[in-house]
Amino acid sequence: MAGLSAVSEKTRCSWPGEDPLYLAYHDTEWGVPEYDPRALYEKLVLDGFQAGLSWITILRKRENFRKAFHNFDPEKIARYGKRDVERLLKNEGIIRSRAKIEAAIRGARLWLEIEEKEAGGFTELIWKHVDGKPKRNRFKPGQIPAQTDMSEGLARELKTRGFNFCGPVIVYAFAQATGMVNDHVTSCFRHAQCAKLGKP
Repeated sequence: MAGLSAVSEKTRCSWPGEDPLYLAYHDTEWGVPEYDPRALYEKLVLDGFQAGLSWITILRKRENFRKAFHNFDPEKIARYGKRDVERLLKNEGIIRSRAKIEAAIRGARLWLEIEEKEAGGFTELIWKHVDGKPKRNRFKPGQIPAQTDMSEGLARELKTRGFNFCGPVIVYAFAQATGMVNDHVTSCFRHAQCAKLGKP
């Protein structure tokens, strides 16, 4: 019980509430800079599936998604056909949206093209929108925006390239999750910790 008490005593962002899964996600993942192109693809897909839903809904289903989508291996997903789409539509462990499933498959094919043909690959495409390094914000509760000029620019580029379910609000949530921006409020213990992470 002492360990649980220590966790609850820390000052953190308010959005995880008291949910243990959400708290663990906040304390260990959210805001940590992510540069691995495959992990970035996974996070973008999951944020796309979140459209119209809460993130905790996706988080609770994340392991189901990983099993259903071959651990988010773009090379495997890019080869999905009609049978795979139908298989996924029958999977009660994920969000069964044909449009979102097809967007994930299309995104895998686009990811492969970018990785194969462009210098810096998918990581460069994403991170160039913050000049390659995390933007350290200093927000107080109630000040965090839903979207920014940066997320509008990144969303525009992704859409131009053919990605779906990547509007500026979804993309800003993606940027927060992948540490492109440090949006832990300044009173949160993770703000200072995440500020020390990322490529120089």
